[in-house]
Amino acid sequence: MTVVRLMVDSHFPMFVAWGPQLAFIYNDQYSRIMGNKHPAAFGEPFQEVWQEIWTDIRPIVKKALAGEATFHENMPLVVDRKGFPEHAWFTFCYSPIEAASGEIGGMFCTVTETTAQVLSERRNAFQLRLTDSLSPIAAPSEIVSSAIRILGQELDVSRVLFSEIDEDERSFLIRQDWTQKGASSVAGFYRHLDDFASDIITDLTLGHSVVVRNVVTDTRTADHASVYEQAGIQAFIAIPLVKSGKLRIVLQLHQNRPYHWTDLDLQLTQDMAGRCWSAVENARAQAELRAQCDRSQHIFDSMTEGFAIVDAEWRILQINAAGLRISEVSDTPVKGRNFWSIWPELSHETLETCHGDVMKLRQPVTCEQNFDFGRELPSIIELRMYPVPEGGVAIFYRDVTQRKRIVERLKEADQRKDEFLAMLAHELRNPLAPISAAADLLQSRQVDPARAQQTSEIISRQVNHMTSLVDDLMDVSRVTRGLISLADEILDAETVVAAAVEQVRPLIEARQHEIEVQVVREQIWVKGDRKRLVQVLSNLLNNAAKYTPEGGRIRISAEAQGTDAVFVVSDNGIGIVPELIPSAFELFTQAKRSSDRSPGGLGIGLALVKRLVELHGGNVDAESQATGEGSVFTVRLPRVQPESNAASHTSEMNQGSNESSALKILVVDDNKDAADMLAMLLEAAGHDVSVEHSSESALTRASTEVPDVCLLDIGLPDMDGNELARQLRAQPGTSKSTLIAVTGYGQERDRQQTTAAGFAHHFVKPVNVSELMSLLASLSPQDQSSPG
Repeated sequence: MTVVRLMVDSHFPMFVAWGPQLAFIYNDQYSRIMGNKHPAAFGEPFQEVWQEIWTDIRPIVKKALAGEATFHENMPLVVDRKGFPEHAWFTFCYSPIEAASGEIGGMFCTVTETTAQVLSERRNAFQLRLTDSLSPIAAPSEIVSSAIRILGQELDVSRVLFSEIDEDERSFLIRQDWTQKGASSVAGFYRHLDDFASDIITDLTLGHSVVVRNVVTDTRTADHASVYEQAGIQAFIAIPLVKSGKLRIVLQLHQNRPYHWTDLDLQLTQDMAGRCWSAVENARAQAELRAQCDRSQHIFDSMTEGFAIVDAEWRILQINAAGLRISEVSDTPVKGRNFWSIWPELSHETLETCHGDVMKLRQPVTCEQNFDFGRELPSIIELRMYPVPEGGVAIFYRDVTQRKRIVERLKEADQRKDEFLAMLAHELRNPLAPISAAADLLQSRQVDPARAQQTSEIISRQVNHMTSLVDDLMDVSRVTRGLISLADEILDAETVVAAAVEQVRPLIEARQHEIEVQVVREQIWVKGDRKRLVQVLSNLLNNAAKYTPEGGRIRISAEAQGTDAVFVVSDNGIGIVPELIPSAFELFTQAKRSSDRSPGGLGIGLALVKRLVELHGGNVDAESQATGEGSVFTVRLPRVQPESNAASHTSEMNQGSNESSALKILVVDDNKDAADMLAMLLEAAGHDVSVEHSSESALTRASTEVPDVCLLDIGLPDMDGNELARQLRAQPGTSKSTLIAVTGYGQERDRQQTTAAGFAHHFVKPVNVSELMSLLASLSPQDQSSPG
């Protein structure tokens, strides 16, 4: 389901092949790659959809179905998606997909067609090779001979010819041609223009290039097909040169079979034609040739990729500005020097192998090389090597370090996310088992009071545990999104430490730890939010207690160091694996746990600690010598000097009266079980309780009974709790009643909304009963709170 949603929402082409037949399912972006195969291919077996490339990709599919993900960049394939075979290049990643049974049920693939990029690079390389080949030649006929040979070999055509046109005589002379083995030369032949289709001659005269894929079926050539066939021409491209309104020269490419010419074929032919016209011109020919070379040089110099040409002995024949920049070479002359004298630290084995393959096989080769520029980590350079006609090697290269490292970080983050989700599912399911068992036991009607009390305590502990997990998730979410606001008060470090120790003491005592608290006599003051700073230290103490075997030792200290207040929490527990320390404060990072998973938690505590400390202008770090050697966490916060009237300030808990008068309380919640249970708790505390499950009935009950306190759910179906609160405030009888929100919504904006609606207090489900009872104990029927 996750893969399907990803396919629907993604802006990138992707598909899934699923089941025994590998049924082919793809998104809208991928349908553009399919061409005329879409939509008939949807749901069909993958092998049948792409049968023309099945031999090429079958090994990749087998790896995916065996559970191995593979990545392929710029893979060449011959596909049939427009009614004819065409060369195309794709970058894609095949990944296996597990079925519910745990077995591989299919594969998932993201695809990017890189045909345009590859062809663009090929065109650039062709232009450079052509320019380098023609630049040293002076004679026009030799320039033409070399140019048509290079073009013919590049495009693998039957024949390339160069014709001069005499429009007045309605004839043309084939001045030169190049042919493949088996094709006859037609150089020196005269032909009449009227022997060919008038539409084609008209287009050429107007300066339009002509592309014919089949002389028999093309309407422009069908009537003259026999003339073409006698010359061994089944398909052709013709590029004209028109001067002063007259057709002067035509460059043609021939194939001895029907052939689907590509845009690249036309582009390369036009590129070559632009360099050949000068060979049949007068004095302007040389100037035009130099201009063409200058333009090519501009392309070479303005390329963002590094480019260099080396000969068979690794002598640098050419290198562009980007190449010098990427390889961090100074302005010292490089051209003409030996490659290894400039970069002696590179791997001879890798580059020599690639260079040798290109020289021997005359085929492109791609490889990667680490460049050590004296940084902490070496740069990763991708090199693509191509043969050049003179026997050397053209090298395109680019720095792919950032891309590689981003991919690795994404893989690590994805793995941590998966581990976290599995851990979250486990941690949330764990409390449900004892709660469910306790509920079953209470329903058995065979529970004595002692067992009922024990069962009640189990439910309470497990609910508190689940609430703690949810609170941690909400806290880290609010902090990371910048939605948390901090109280700004002057705090005594000793008070903060004492409160943190008090929070964690039950866990410490349960695990029979010894705890040492050491705070210097001198008062240390910090500025911040008391609740959040106590949360920081209690999280560190909680971690120390969980990851220290029973009977361990924990120490917390606070002291002044210069302008900092320094809090240190240490233990003699399992410690932290050294490799994990750099990422210990990242979200969802957690140490390996024992098989009983006793430490528990979600791996977000330290991430929350780090962000809260940073919000207070401080920093936190971790140390651990080795596994089993314990760990030390150090928190540094800026020290402040309190004002004289604040120096003696301490926080004291308000002591509520244990003997409060009974209150008339109205509970409103559409969840009947939740409302009834809360009512029973309040009645057990001596209060007079009424229950309603809708806003309308609550308004009616409140107008007649006039409750002292209203406990209102926010997510009510007919009228939400905020609107209900506003209407209760508007009624004379309940305008002074204390309104308390009891809701599952606990973010800061939710609290702001309930305050604006008239609520005096906001409790998040599950309600902390002790806090609620303490609040009610502080109220009396004669003196009700109002929302300020």
